[in-house]
Amino acid sequence: MGGPMAANLVKAGHRVQAFDLSEAALSHAVEVGCQRAASAVAAVQGAEVVISMLQTGRQVDSLYIGGDVPLFKHIDGKALVIDCSTIDAATARNTAVTAARSGLDFIDAPVSGGVAGAQAGTLTFIVGASDAQFARAEPVLKLMGKNVLHAGDHGAGQIAKACNNMLLAVLMAGTCEALNMGIKSGLDAKVLSDIIKRSSGNNWALQVYNPVPGVMEGVPAARNYQGGFQVNLMCKDLGLAMEVSQQSGSPVPMGSAAKALFNLHQVAGNGSLDFSSLLQLFRDAE
Repeated sequence: MGGPMAANLVKAGHRVQAFDLSEAALSHAVEVGCQRAASAVAAVQGAEVVISMLQTGRQVDSLYIGGDVPLFKHIDGKALVIDCSTIDAATARNTAVTAARSGLDFIDAPVSGGVAGAQAGTLTFIVGASDAQFARAEPVLKLMGKNVLHAGDHGAGQIAKACNNMLLAVLMAGTCEALNMGIKSGLDAKVLSDIIKRSSGNNWALQVYNPVPGVMEGVPAARNYQGGFQVNLMCKDLGLAMEVSQQSGSPVPMGSAAKALFNLHQVAGNGSLDFSSLLQLFRDAE
């Protein structure tokens, strides 16, 4: 995700200093015009805006606060820090508080739209920040996304993202289940998809992310479920949603069912596949 986002910043005329623990990812960033940094500390030196994209709250905390070389000690006090990771709201809030003590502006801005959205610059950024911080971040985020939405104060972006991805998981699971039933009953997958898209069962998965191979071009299902949004990441995000449900006392029976299905698919060795590959779980069950 971070690679295409950085590429769009370069296209917009910005000088981007990039660092990644993955040499392949870093080399690709250099190919699209980023400047190679030898370390995370080197990447933030002199930066007006710092953008991070990590997988877990622990990684975010280690990068900025608790690691051997915490970045908050090396970032210019006038810089804006934007974390686009999808993590728990508590870590996002704590990081913002710690940043404020150092005189830094830190916001959480998880994204929706997948790798394709990052490449096309059509991501949706869901921002947790003060009004002033949001106003400062919006012009930068619009260089990488189509929609920049202010969810509320720090941590609100993470809660909204958890709600969105839980619903996405439910929709994809239901879509796979319905399409598989129709296919097993003798219907053509494309015909059935078109029928449901024009009926009350229409949803995002059917519109732009059909999980059945051969129905839609340009989606992970058309390339053996490679690329896109991995099952491993969906399972992580559903775990975050379960934490939100417990903290808020909100019943999530359908979200829990979706989590169980994706976990089953993950432990069967499909964690690196796109989450639309959940269709295979229903087929394998037969």
